[in-house]
Parts: sequence; structure tokens; C-alpha cells
Amino acid sequence: MSSGVSKSTSLTLTAALSALGAALAYLIISYFLVGFKSDQLVLAGIFCCAFFASTITRKFILGFSIFIVYWIIFDYMKAFPNYNYNPVHIAGLYNLEKHWFGLHIGGKILTPNEYWSIYGFTFLDIITGIFYLCWIPVPLAFASYMFFVNRDQFLRFSLTFVFVNLLGFIVYYAYPAAPPWYVQYHGFHFIKLTAGNTAGLARFDRHLHAGIFKSIYAKGSNVFAAMPSLHSSYPVIVLYYGLKNRLGWINLFFATVMIGIWFSAVYNSHHYLLDVIAGVICAITGIVLFNYMCKSSVIKQSLYRYEALIR
Repeated sequence: MSSGVSKSTSLTLTAALSALGAALAYLIISYFLVGFKSDQLVLAGIFCCAFFASTITRKFILGFSIFIVYWIIFDYMKAFPNYNYNPVHIAGLYNLEKHWFGLHIGGKILTPNEYWSIYGFTFLDIITGIFYLCWIPVPLAFASYMFFVNRDQFLRFSLTFVFVNLLGFIVYYAYPAAPPWYVQYHGFHFIKLTAGNTAGLARFDRHLHAGIFKSIYAKGSNVFAAMPSLHSSYPVIVLYYGLKNRLGWINLFFATVMIGIWFSAVYNSHHYLLDVIAGVICAITGIVLFNYMCKSSVIKQSLYRYEALIR
């Protein structure tokens, strides 16, 4: 790694105005697209504070701008609901899940989600809630670690993460799909402005006398975006880069979190097994495609320049 401060990350008047302009543009565009929310001020504030605080925090926030771009795209999806572009799949996906993974219980065929909604118990309510809370903190913690240990791998992990999300977003618009809890509460009738729902995770909130998941799902971009399960994609990416960087026993933790999130998604009726499988396929596809694209001299040069920016 090169020593000294990169000229591209030194605090010049041009850099300062660019940062402030970017933050202001984000707030203005957000206001007109999705309306004002306090979260937007928090995000803009964190970006500006980190940018102006010191050289290392400036490099850090510039590196994590990849994740900020992902969050902004995800948030802006509210302005362009996928159900406006293609019909929502409800009964077809439910019946396919039942056909492939249905459980014969008491003379009836139940989806795994329906089985666990009947036969779940307190320990699983709590442990699956904990696992599901890991879906973003674990990738971000891993990215933070890689930022200080290996900037090249940090960059590749971050870009792979966003690339997999973009692939998932494409599927969301091509194949809008209702989650299992939607069928449990609303049947097979499409209700356009359905609000997000904690579903089985409400049990976690109730056991802990908290509103953690209630507050999270109140901010959901679109309930008809269950296929693929990107919750299931993220730990696959983390484990891949953990193995690639030979992190030893910590990979056992990543593998445990991965399996835990997969099970939690089904147990709490947020995803079908088909959604989980699609999420895993999406992650693997994204990893393979990104690695292939990195063979291009243009991509290599772009990665080199970005890495030089945050060194």
C-alpha cells in the first residue's frame, strides 16, 4: 500500500463543495421522490461529518459510499413500485411451494411457513429474531474489518454486494411476488398499497417487549419483493469472501449466521423456501459474474483508481 495522503482525498475547496453538493442533491431528490424522512438527514449528516472530520474518516466514508448508493437505490424503489410494471405472483408461488416442499400434516398439505406458524415455540422465536437482525450488521461489520485490513478485498466485497442487490432488484421488477405472510393475512387477492408486516417476527418483539422489527418493517420499500430473498443472499457473499481471505474459525460464525438467516426467513413467514433458494442462486450468480467482469482491463483500471482514492 502506498504511504502518505492521497491528493484525491485531501480536503480541498472543490472536494468540500462537491461533498456538500452531493448531500444537498440527495436531500432534494429524496424529498420529491419519496418525501421527507428524518433518516435522510441522518444519512446526509453522517456522510458530511465523516467527510470533514479527518483524512481516515473521509477515506472510510468514500469507501462506504458504495453501500450508501445501494441504500439510496433501495429507498427510491418506493417511488416506482414493481407491481406497476408486472402482475404480482401470489397463488402461483404459494402453490408451487406447497407442491415442492409441502408437508402432510393431519390430512392437510402445509407449506413450511404454515407448519412453523402452528408448531413454532419461544426459543426459536427468539433465536430466529437474533439471526434475522444480522442480515445487514454482519456484512457491514465485515466490510469495516476489510477496509482496515485489505482495501482491495473491501472494494471487491462491497461492489459484489451491490451488484448482487441490483440483480435481485431486476428480478423484483420482472417477477413481483408476495411473501408467505401476505397469503396468511390477505389470501390470494392483490391489495395494491399493503403495508409491511413483521409476520412471525412480531413474536420476537412481544417476547422482548420491544418494537425492533415493527420499526424496521414500517420502512419497507415494497412488500411484493419476496423473490429472491436478498436476506438469504447477503450471508453467502460474506462467507465467500471470508473463505477467500482465509479467516479461519470466523467462517464458522458466518456459516452459522447464513443457515440461521435462511431458516429464520421461512420460520417467520417472510420468505418461501423457493425465495431462499432464489436468493442463494442470485448471490452465486452475482459473485461469478463480478469475478468474470473483473478480468476486463477497464474494470481492473476502475478498481485500481477507486482503491487509490481510499488508500
